[in-house]
Amino acid sequence: MTAALLRPVALLAFVLAPVFAVAETPALPKPTQVDGGYLKVGFEILAGYKFEAPPFDPSAPPTATPATGEEQIPEEIKALSGKSTLVTGYMMPVRMENGLVTEFLLVRDPSLCCYGTVPNMNEWIVVKMKNGVRPLMDVPVSFYGKLQVGAMFENGYPTGIYLLEGERMGAVQQG
Repeated sequence: MTAALLRPVALLAFVLAPVFAVAETPALPKPTQVDGGYLKVGFEILAGYKFEAPPFDPSAPPTATPATGEEQIPEEIKALSGKSTLVTGYMMPVRMENGLVTEFLLVRDPSLCCYGTVPNMNEWIVVKMKNGVRPLMDVPVSFYGKLQVGAMFENGYPTGIYLLEGERMGAVQQG
């Protein structure tokens, strides 16, 4: 190709580059340290990136490894796995024993799930409390525990990417 032909091609590439540029993911906020060595990790961090749940393949053999979507989780989020964290959200009870909630979803917003739209998988945390806690709905509540980041499945279906092994309930926020 001659230099005369390359100039218009180079100019066109320069003009169209912004149109075809890959959108950068904005930097996620950093968790902050709180008393007792727990990191305060909010949903602005955990849900601060786009995550699309992988589709379920009903024709896949039962022994096949299902798609996890873990490649979508930023490294900064994966680095939180195993850390002691404090997270605040809204309780959606899943399992109860003797009047206490032993497993629940902690969601970013009370209008998600039953009251409105289905949340994205990075907008909820599965919380398991060995001793159980009293049910508190429609008010923001804080929970302390060890955060695990990675795909979770039940009967071949993805159930979440965040698990908090709950240690204790913290403050109930006043709305």
